[in-house]
Amino acid sequence: MKKEKMNRKARREKEKKVNYFFEFRRIIRHYFKDFTKELRKLNDPRHQSYVKYPAPLILLTMIMKQSTGLESMRQTTEAFNTDEAISNIGTFLDIDIDEIPHYDTINNYLKKLPMEELERLRYYMIRELIKKRSFDSYRFIINGVYCWAIAVDGTGLHTFKEKHCEHCLKTERKNKKTGEVESVTYYHHVLEAKLIVGNMVVSLASEYIENEDENVEKQDCELKAFYRLAEKIKKAFPRLKICLLADSLYAAYPVFEVCRKNKWKHAFRFKNGSIPTVAREYGELKVLNPEDQLVKDKDQMRWVNGINYRDMEINLCELVTENEDEDKETKTFVYLTNFEITEKNIERVIKVGRSRWKVENEGFNRQKNHRLHIEHVNCYNYQAMKNHYLIAQITEIILVLFENGSNCFKVLKKTIKQKSSDLLEAFRTKELTAEDIANLDVPIQVRLT
Repeated sequence: MKKEKMNRKARREKEKKVNYFFEFRRIIRHYFKDFTKELRKLNDPRHQSYVKYPAPLILLTMIMKQSTGLESMRQTTEAFNTDEAISNIGTFLDIDIDEIPHYDTINNYLKKLPMEELERLRYYMIRELIKKRSFDSYRFIINGVYCWAIAVDGTGLHTFKEKHCEHCLKTERKNKKTGEVESVTYYHHVLEAKLIVGNMVVSLASEYIENEDENVEKQDCELKAFYRLAEKIKKAFPRLKICLLADSLYAAYPVFEVCRKNKWKHAFRFKNGSIPTVAREYGELKVLNPEDQLVKDKDQMRWVNGINYRDMEINLCELVTENEDEDKETKTFVYLTNFEITEKNIERVIKVGRSRWKVENEGFNRQKNHRLHIEHVNCYNYQAMKNHYLIAQITEIILVLFENGSNCFKVLKKTIKQKSSDLLEAFRTKELTAEDIANLDVPIQVRLT
């Protein structure tokens, strides 16, 4: 039976009964029971005799800034300057506070905080979600192996006309005729490992693409950062069954070696220029083995197993599909993988490989253009800049669970910006009651959508 649409009056009545900050707090309590304790465990590098605002208060203030869609630090100080906001954040942490810290105080703390502290908090959150089997239904199985899809991709964060710090990457624009440098752009990029669970994307680990100092002969790059990122992931999640997804840049022998060493599966986008010898052999073998194909609706799928490349064998699969645009031209996608491909699993392998695009749309695009504002410079100190980014990734995990798990959003359909706006309004104008606080400990069932 078709569900009737809620009329405007019913919607208003429903809205009156919802406290979005309570729902937000309840989701955190449900998934991360010891979240407050974990905040208290983080080391505070400041001289404690001068500390007025404890570290958990500073970090929670920043998490609320990101969650409520505020772009700048100044906006945060102004928007949170209400008795209700001060009470709500004190209740969250179970401490008595008179004020929420000023943005200068927050940035002074983040300038000194080691990144590893925030990384530990994120690992705790991911481990809790895995331990509680919150995302188990979003794993995929190929050839009897359950895997987590983890996409790796880099993105730009900040761009400067003048050198920001000794860790900046730079690109030079030269005159085509004279070869003289006309302009130099300095920038900061980051490499992300994102856990893809259905239509949800959450950050698993991050690695800045950065120069060690300003005198390096060769700049850092995405592949170098990947090797450091892979080491982080393996150390933090040594037994996690992983299928790595990435673009054609990663179709390279050293990356295959990392996957083999870590016992990871992979499905990388493949282009002819990636490994010319493999591309040539694949083109010859698919002609010699025309039976290795599957046609379904408007999709044609082909595969070749056991292509020799140095000391290993790799497999390729291809999808030729009709473009959804009006021109009706076909599009071709080729993936290189260490899964043995069969007629039974080729659709699943291609589906997993294609899910990498969610990092751009559900991941970076949302964080840049709809919430979190990761391109905004909250502080020009490099250490603080990186910590602001990590807090944004921690906040995103909470927001994904909040927006996909809270019943209020399943009834009241809203845009991303409306959800952030409603949370901000509730946080700064609706103080949690004693009954609300008591209800936080009432067990709830959450179904992610």
